[in-house]
Amino acid sequence: MDVGRLVAGRYRLRGRVGAGAMGVVWQALDERLDRVVALKQLVVPEGADPVAAVGRAAREARIAARLQHPNAVTVHDVVQDEGKPVLVMEYLPARTLAELIARGPLPAERVATIGAQVAGALAAAHAAGIVHRDVKPGNVLLTDDGTAKITDFGIARAVGDVTVTRTGLLAGTPAFLSPEVARGGEPVHASDVFALGGTLYAAVEGRPPFGDGDNAIALLHAVAAGRFPPPTRAGPLTDVLAELLRTDPAARPTMAQAADRLRALTATRPAATRLDLNPADLAPRPPDRSPAAPPTAPAPAWSADPQRAHPTALAPRPARTGRVGLVAVAAAAVVGLVVLALVLTNGNRSADDTAGASAPAPSATTAASAPGDDPGPARLEQAVAEYYALLPKNTAQAWDRLGPGLRAQGRPQYEKSWREVKALTVSSPPATAGADTVTVGIDLTGPGGGKTRESHRLRLVVQGGTPLIDADEVLSSQRIDDADDDHEDKKKDDDRKRGGGKSGEG
Repeated sequence: MDVGRLVAGRYRLRGRVGAGAMGVVWQALDERLDRVVALKQLVVPEGADPVAAVGRAAREARIAARLQHPNAVTVHDVVQDEGKPVLVMEYLPARTLAELIARGPLPAERVATIGAQVAGALAAAHAAGIVHRDVKPGNVLLTDDGTAKITDFGIARAVGDVTVTRTGLLAGTPAFLSPEVARGGEPVHASDVFALGGTLYAAVEGRPPFGDGDNAIALLHAVAAGRFPPPTRAGPLTDVLAELLRTDPAARPTMAQAADRLRALTATRPAATRLDLNPADLAPRPPDRSPAAPPTAPAPAWSADPQRAHPTALAPRPARTGRVGLVAVAAAAVVGLVVLALVLTNGNRSADDTAGASAPAPSATTAASAPGDDPGPARLEQAVAEYYALLPKNTAQAWDRLGPGLRAQGRPQYEKSWREVKALTVSSPPATAGADTVTVGIDLTGPGGGKTRESHRLRLVVQGGTPLIDADEVLSSQRIDDADDDHEDKKKDDDRKRGGGKSGEG
């Protein structure tokens, strides 16, 4: 790429902004819309199929584009240039958190400010079924006015970064991986929580939890073991880091809960200096209905250096029933094509926002239903089937079948998210996967006729015996190649014609 060059017929390169392990970033002018954008030309790993890399990048970009949040960099488009994928993103004059850390540790108060914003964006992504997969200081952008934005959603998977290749070699750095991913597991929401903890640890201590040595394999082993020294500069952040960096994924807080913890640390600061908070975050919020960590034996906050015989341990905190980031639930709204908000039957519901100070917080299902209201697996599956039978045409009736978690997005946003969907068919029938969980496969047809096949996990709540779809997680999303289907149909048609001719001649 060179300055002045036109990419994809509309993006005029103005200058190179920076480069990293996954690509080179340019500032460009979108001549069609007359706006400044950032172009990221992704690096295709040596020996990888560039066509497959372009396809992966396009799929990940489509997923990332569903997220619209003030603390997440917006993805506008994905194009090809010289056979390589190029992401078109919001341009943001900013420095990375990694650049700041390179100058020395940051004050704990400032780190809490940054963490509150990033956690809010990630909570919104999680509510929309999006896993970032590569949360690290280099992917956190900071502007001069104190705004923090997370970028590069899903790009690690698109280009094969931070993975073990077919030859057994490690690509990328595992410094901010979670232990379960370092052991070969698939990144999930809890993995992002750990990575955020590692990012904030690095910001306040000046180095990642597991060090930053050049031997990636040795570092991977250290991450997998989950042992690192406790922070010494974290101050009020110490307890929060202990929760985020628990080795057991089930013992970590949800990202929405993490955002709450971090916001609480900034609550005593003067309003004029609270640049970490967005106006939406200051509004009263409904209770967090994400499953709380199980009340099992307390997990070690960290495994300190080997000389310490007794690592620090903290008991899991119960989920807060007060404010739970509006952005977190608002992300459910961002379920653009991903908005597989699931719920059933009419019914305005007022959520039970109160919980006794000493009594354990009720689960989403028990809070909405009385004893004997359990509809059973068949009714849950029927509720999901009936919901999708209404879409994408009857969004008004479908809206009546949503629970409070998905309704938090607002009806205008919900209806907007379905306008780009021209048709929907169920590819895999609803099947219960738990007491309040149903999995389902759907095929979505876009305005241009392109089809996407997605697998979803839906969580339902019950009110008055009626199941309502309250949360939606996208487990997978892939473009369906209609060309093979068309070819097969044509082949069958030709065979029928040939067969008919022969019988006529006989």
